[in-house]
Amino acid sequence: MEVATAETVLGDFSGARVELEGESWRFFRRDGRPWVEATGPDGRRAEYEIRYTFGVRPLQQYLVELPGGRLQALTAAWDSRPRAAGGQRWFSLNTEETKPGDPLHWTGDAFTWNRMCADCHSTGLERNFAVATDSYDTRWVEIDVGCEACHGPGADHVAWAEGRLPDAKNRGLAALLPARHDDWVMNAATGIAARSAPPDRRELEVCAPCHSRRSLVAPAVPGGHFLDAFRPSLLEEGLYYSDGQMLDEVYIYGSFLQSKMYRAGVTCSDCHDPHGLELLASGNALCARCHLPARFDVPAHTHHAAGSKGAACIGCHLRAVTYMGVDARHDHSFRVPRPDLTLDLGVPNACGDCHRDRPATWALAKVEEWFGPRKDRGHFGKALDAGRHGLPGAREPLVDLLRNREVPGIVRATAVSLLGGPSGPPSREVIASALADEDPLVRMAGAEASAGIVADQRASLLVPVLDDPVRSVRVAAGLALADIPASAVDASTHAPLARALAEYRDAQAQSLDQPQAHVNLGLLALAERDLDGAEKAYRDAIRIGPYFVPAHVNLADLMRLRGDEEGGEKALRAGLATAPRSADLHHALGLLLVRRREYADATAELGRAAELAPDRPHLAYVYAVALHSAGKTADATATLERTHRAHPGDREVLIALTTMARDRGNAAAAVAWSRQLLSLDPSDQGVQALVAELERQASGEGAGENRAVGRN
Repeated sequence: MEVATAETVLGDFSGARVELEGESWRFFRRDGRPWVEATGPDGRRAEYEIRYTFGVRPLQQYLVELPGGRLQALTAAWDSRPRAAGGQRWFSLNTEETKPGDPLHWTGDAFTWNRMCADCHSTGLERNFAVATDSYDTRWVEIDVGCEACHGPGADHVAWAEGRLPDAKNRGLAALLPARHDDWVMNAATGIAARSAPPDRRELEVCAPCHSRRSLVAPAVPGGHFLDAFRPSLLEEGLYYSDGQMLDEVYIYGSFLQSKMYRAGVTCSDCHDPHGLELLASGNALCARCHLPARFDVPAHTHHAAGSKGAACIGCHLRAVTYMGVDARHDHSFRVPRPDLTLDLGVPNACGDCHRDRPATWALAKVEEWFGPRKDRGHFGKALDAGRHGLPGAREPLVDLLRNREVPGIVRATAVSLLGGPSGPPSREVIASALADEDPLVRMAGAEASAGIVADQRASLLVPVLDDPVRSVRVAAGLALADIPASAVDASTHAPLARALAEYRDAQAQSLDQPQAHVNLGLLALAERDLDGAEKAYRDAIRIGPYFVPAHVNLADLMRLRGDEEGGEKALRAGLATAPRSADLHHALGLLLVRRREYADATAELGRAAELAPDRPHLAYVYAVALHSAGKTADATATLERTHRAHPGDREVLIALTTMARDRGNAAAAVAWSRQLLSLDPSDQGVQALVAELERQASGEGAGENRAVGRN
């Protein structure tokens, strides 16, 4: 980030006019300064001075100042690559047209530098957001990334260098030593080097805050433990493919944790110069520092001609994905090409990046021709994919992942998070195992997933975790216990629980310019039965981010608790005015109308919700129940059967299909559906009893009483 000057601005401001994704721009100079004419937040054309440049290559963005101290990044960016590479042009960072009021418009929250970019691009940043005025007074020590961003305050170090403080060389600093290459010893048998001494993980802890997809937990301290300041995203759907490859922008850390490199002790500076940012060697020579070229950089291994794209290590082992239109970034999970997973899971593979005209079956045949069939075609991605989609039999593979210490911690943590999904809540044993794990990511996931178990079991499991040495784990445990009355836990736990919740509030206080933080505080207030505090938090969230759907939904729920259905409807319709295609808002409005016995309108709203989110079987389930209640059982059954085909492991849908078939007197269909339900968890004694009862009915051995469908 730099002040916009003739030297720092790379884009064409000579009067260029461009039309990009429905947005018109004019870039020009006035008195030698760069300006832009664009559609402002009020929908009117206006001229804005460019205050700062953001980035250098392969693209450069431009910041203008709007009221409230906001610095907004234009969605029109300059492609600074050479013309021969397709650069030297204006292009849009948006892929579709947006309007003022949309968070993805250049004037919207998604392009507000203060909240989205500033932490990682300036040194000593203080965001200084005022909730009451919805404004910023953001300050920094250095406009760009300087020494203190990684090493901490350096005044004493400077005084030492100047001879004023002889004993203060590293006082107050995070003294980080780059990796030493002589720490690696080549294993001639494998052709792969191994560390001769344990790695210094502090370096990764310093890099991770700006190279990860994460949320703030506390102010970061250079050299401090990453998980004491941040909660990193797990391998969540929409961020990562089910096999762990990066999908959205996840900024390396979560990928690197999956790699054999990480487990072998590789750190960032084994490959990257931490100060100049260059790689330590070019091309395959970088990998040759730890992988013998005579074994790996030869056609016998690569099966491609020397010097070709296919012979490049990164071509097969670090797939590149392009973000922000022109910025190719490498997936640092360092994986081998798996065309078989493309066939099994629909994920990409490195072979397909070059051979776009060839199917994955061809690539798999080639891989097996060169290296032979895989002895084990298993992969953690199969369990994660089954868990994401609630496929039959998903639970046991996820539990097996948790127990397998050879699997990366971020994968095992993701498995725990999925055990509370469509196939039912996690068991007490699963949560206990996760909370006792040596990896803090797994403990954090266990605390978060514990919300699915009953309160007394939750309390007995989580109270000891309130003293966990890692802040992210303590915060997750405190939040999971927030709805349990103080009288239900031993008095000795009141103080650690209060500390954990105070830490959670502090975590949200780091992000009060984001509506999510206010909703989180509202949910905490609600758990603590502070209805006034919850309402204030939800209304603050709506004022700051009217587009944020959960704020409207939660406010409507709160109004219902207060007996004010009219206020709830007002909140939902206000949300629909800004987000008319929100399935959650239509669903919540439908439920409200059901409570008011306006059944026709309610069914229409519930149907609209299911239509807008076909990937969420619960919405279709609720819609089907509404159809059934309206006497449209055939339509309800058809909706459920269609949803079951798309989500064959969804427990709720199978329960409804079983129940409706039984109530119609179709015993054979009820047995068939109940058997599929049992296949999700064969140990479920309640479903075992139901299947047995239905089978007796189908065989004419006696009607018996109807058994409730549930879990012991």
